[in-house]
Amino acid sequence: MMSIPIILLAAGQSRRMGGADKLLQEVDGRPLLRRSAEIARSVAPVIVALPPAPHPRHDALSGLDVLGVPIADAQEGMNASLRGAVRALPQDAQAVMILLADLPDLTAEDLTTVMRAVRDVPDNLIWRGATEDGKPGHPVVFHRDLFPDLAKLTGDGGAQTLVRRHAGRVHLVPLPGQHARTDLDTPDDWNRWRSGRERLRES
Repeated sequence: MMSIPIILLAAGQSRRMGGADKLLQEVDGRPLLRRSAEIARSVAPVIVALPPAPHPRHDALSGLDVLGVPIADAQEGMNASLRGAVRALPQDAQAVMILLADLPDLTAEDLTTVMRAVRDVPDNLIWRGATEDGKPGHPVVFHRDLFPDLAKLTGDGGAQTLVRRHAGRVHLVPLPGQHARTDLDTPDDWNRWRSGRERLRES
């Protein structure tokens, strides 16, 4: 498989959580951020975009074999994280997987499935996880030809401008259920997700 490190985006400010930090909410007995990093690290080397220290998110990753990259201008939005993390990529990286840290249903198998598509369907620039019914989501892999563009993004729109620009060379990779789109931004999101997970365990 190609050399594809994972950038885990975890420098956002959880503005919609009413003062709580969504990435420090516990899932399976550990902070969501640590759990997401452990899942990613089981698949590939991981670079984590983080708020500047001191910050509890650094503590949540203590002891993990990941590269933390503090994002001084994180308040700008997601693209500041992308710029900073892309600069930390190894020179031999053939592509990079961008992974949001607040996607609790994604599994190591899901990440591997998207990675495998890069090898199996190589004539593309972007490979993107999708729901089982075909709605685009995460994670998203970008070919190294797009690294210079990722390093120049500004604002908080993520890499959607690149995805739209290269729409003809985007390959969607279906993942189980809604894994590719279930993110947890608000307390209500968390309550619904926890309730649904509990129902699944009881059924």
